[in-house]
Amino acid sequence: MEKRLILRGVIAGAVAGLLAFVFARIFAEPQIARAIDYESGRDAAQAVLDKAAGITAGAEGPDIFSRTIQADAGIGVGMVLFGVAMGALFAVAYAVCLGRAGKLRPRSLAMLVALGGFLGMYLVPFIKYPANPPAIGHAETIRDRGNLYLAMVVCSVAFLVAAVWLGKRLRPRFGNWNATLLGAGAYVVAIGIVMALLPAIGELSANVGEYGHHATETPLPLTDPKGTIVYPGFPADVLASFRFYSVAAQALLWATLGLVFAPMAERLLDPAARAAAEPAGAA
Repeated sequence: MEKRLILRGVIAGAVAGLLAFVFARIFAEPQIARAIDYESGRDAAQAVLDKAAGITAGAEGPDIFSRTIQADAGIGVGMVLFGVAMGALFAVAYAVCLGRAGKLRPRSLAMLVALGGFLGMYLVPFIKYPANPPAIGHAETIRDRGNLYLAMVVCSVAFLVAAVWLGKRLRPRFGNWNATLLGAGAYVVAIGIVMALLPAIGELSANVGEYGHHATETPLPLTDPKGTIVYPGFPADVLASFRFYSVAAQALLWATLGLVFAPMAERLLDPAARAAAEPAGAA
């Protein structure tokens, strides 16, 4: 049974990843292109400043993949594979929850697991460490940024599981509604403490040492030795649009994952639903 559920999760994940890619290609990719244009312009301005200061710039290596390949094949393959991986994890979580989530129908359970996956694995970590386009981020902090984001994901998922467990333990005493609120409140408090303890990206030692104290790594205006702005800071509207479309793409992926998986799971697990579907398929 578990293998059949995982297979359905993989199929649903592939469909979800493909739809999320189409959405991202239409809406998020133009923001990425604008960010790359900004980065190229800023690098050119920095090269002029370095040349005036007598600093020799190192030669840039050639691009391994063109922007067209990155925007189409690269992002497409990446998002489909991500959807497949999330679909498999989703199916495993679904199988674990079967029989442990009360009298929920298979469809309802699928949507709840999808909602939990979106909140726990993406949205809550995003609140602390939101996604950034390519022009934002320093090479010196890549490892630290990755470790911090991973820590947020692990804590968020672990606290979400603990909140569900707590709600089930409190349900006989406080009732379903109050137990759910208490579990959700415990999750918010616990993840809030983690967010307060983890450092902001701009406060990493490499950033503070070179750029001073800031909340993020968003590029500030580039200035010459006299303090005159020679290139503007990163456009706020591009950053806001990129983050909005990133959240929307993930919401679409998880919603599609739940909606596609739900009827397949119900036909597999609910004999009445499977029997009702068989005559229509035979006709």
